[in-house]
Amino acid sequence: MVIDDLVAKLGDRTAVIGIVGLGYVGLPLMLRFAEVGYRVIGIDIDPAKVAMLQRGESYIERIPAASIAAARAKGFAATSDFAHAAEADALIICVPTPLNRHREPDLSFVTGTTDSLVPYLRPGQIVSLESTTYPGTTEEELQPRIEARGLAVGRDVFLCFSPEREDPGNPEYVTRTIPKICGGVTQACLRAGVALYGQAIDRVVPVSSTRAAEMTKLLENIHRAVNIGLANEMKIICDRMGIDVHEVIRAAATKPFGFVPYWPGPGLGGHCIPIDPFYLTWKAREYGLHTRFIELAGEINRAMPEWVVGKVADALNDRGRSIKGSRILVLGIAYKKNVDDMRESPAVELMELLVARGADVQYSDPHVPVFPKMREHHFDLRSVELTPQAVAACDVVLLATNHDAFDYAMIARHAGLIVDTRGVYLDPAANVVKA
Repeated sequence: MVIDDLVAKLGDRTAVIGIVGLGYVGLPLMLRFAEVGYRVIGIDIDPAKVAMLQRGESYIERIPAASIAAARAKGFAATSDFAHAAEADALIICVPTPLNRHREPDLSFVTGTTDSLVPYLRPGQIVSLESTTYPGTTEEELQPRIEARGLAVGRDVFLCFSPEREDPGNPEYVTRTIPKICGGVTQACLRAGVALYGQAIDRVVPVSSTRAAEMTKLLENIHRAVNIGLANEMKIICDRMGIDVHEVIRAAATKPFGFVPYWPGPGLGGHCIPIDPFYLTWKAREYGLHTRFIELAGEINRAMPEWVVGKVADALNDRGRSIKGSRILVLGIAYKKNVDDMRESPAVELMELLVARGADVQYSDPHVPVFPKMREHHFDLRSVELTPQAVAACDVVLLATNHDAFDYAMIARHAGLIVDTRGVYLDPAANVVKA
């Protein structure tokens, strides 16, 4: 049987693995499959990325060039030619699933990628989607496209959904050690998916369907978004009452049961948490449901950049200045500490809001030396070297992302005004305003 042959090839690692989309998800996955002995083909539409990988170079800070070179030595090759998909026994799709300007799901990357792969599909392949999306996407969007080629899903080609669970900047968890959810369109599809991921991931968690796997990923991220929304609302309440919310959360976290600390900030960042909840709210409307709880958390979180800018304005006003004409140095523009990932970073929105009010904005981020090209945002800026002179020359140091590399003691000594959105400065100080 076709399924038996595929499972056998996956088991003895003679199968060829194709990773489609070589970004923050696809590149670590490629490295893991290469590490365990598979020949891996990487497909990406960005020729610059392909060229760098072919030279053994990396474009993601946490992935060293030596790891790419090692994968190349084991047979990894990158290409922009989808025809190479025919060589692969497994095709794993790791492409973005953003929102459009109406905050509705934009599946164009998923559907466009699938359409590009379909002409090269053949019996005996498994296709696995890892991009976060709403329940039903795999069966409603991918399956019809595959079957339009005359390939029966579950008999000729095997289709799964296995959501990515990367946590950039967290050294405790790597691709191998993070349990892998997997749901198949049929039992044969699930069997193929478990055989695929079981070779590279320590623990595979099978679920009953692709829809269950899709919903699992959304629940994980909605859980975080809602709890961060609660923490942000508590921050506003505590601020009005003159209470330090970070002190309160740290104290509550000493309870050994029934409480998990979530921390407020200047807004949500990363590709998952600011976006994924709206995939479910959109799909829920198809069933006549209004996801009030999820959307309320979204409203609170999306309002945080404006709230922070309001705190900057108030702090400057107390010192007889306005935002207009003030020199503001934004510390950290990646979406979380100790990474170079800029996706959906709230720091970028803070910069845009401040510029719109007339501020002279610069930034310092050791992980982002040059402001990158982004789909919706652009600043022609380079990271400022964080010296005592640079700090003292600013009217405001706005701490947006709390990288470990920053010298916080030096900043506190030389800054006239610090607006701290991350709770770095625990003790009250005349030049620190918490936001």
